[in-house]
Amino acid sequence: MASNRQTWETFEEMRQAAEKGNPQAQCYLGVCYQNGQGVTQDHHEAVKWFRHAADQNDSVAQCYLGVCYLNGTGVPQESGEAVKWLREAAEQDDPAAQFNLGMLYETGQGVPQNYAEAVKWYRESAEHGYPAAQFNLGVFYERGQVVPQNFEEAVKWYLAAAEQECAPAQCNLGLCYQTGRGVPQDQREAMKWFIRAARQGDKTAQHNLGLHYAEFETGAAKADGDETTEAES
Repeated sequence: MASNRQTWETFEEMRQAAEKGNPQAQCYLGVCYQNGQGVTQDHHEAVKWFRHAADQNDSVAQCYLGVCYLNGTGVPQESGEAVKWLREAAEQDDPAAQFNLGMLYETGQGVPQNYAEAVKWYRESAEHGYPAAQFNLGVFYERGQVVPQNFEEAVKWYLAAAEQECAPAQCNLGLCYQTGRGVPQDQREAMKWFIRAARQGDKTAQHNLGLHYAEFETGAAKADGDETTEAES
């Protein structure tokens, strides 16, 4: 995993370390070129440094390089190369690579489509705390696809991702509370999670909130009408 990563006091120190062959510095320099931080953005230069680090078995760089091949950023888009580098990183317990490899197996991009293999890699990534993988794993449990349907297990993974501000997980967790799937039905808790997801721009959560407020307004109007009728009688 990408833990205990080295740091440098200045950009120039990092650059010098990269030029001397330090793989972590090479990876960071690649990120700088990719994002235009401290240097002019240059995706080809980013790939060059990612490759230097990846060739030295730096798992973070391998993941970045795999994603570059996956998206065609700085290199021609090539799913086979993407799979190669993501697998190298995933087998070193890089959670982002594990998630991306799971996505490739789920969609059949660069590999034969295999939902069981997708779930395997999502689980590895989820257990390392990667929120997007936790959300996807929750979806598999909610649907009962590959794994036995288990709403409680779905809620467990949605909650883990939702607490890391994964908006789709927050929305799905809200739906679980709204319908009582895997948790006791609780409209207040459902609204809490819908609001958190909606603030991040989740369209489904925004729609659900709109329905909730529309139902509330309709109920309030009906109650006012009933009170008026009783007063007149």
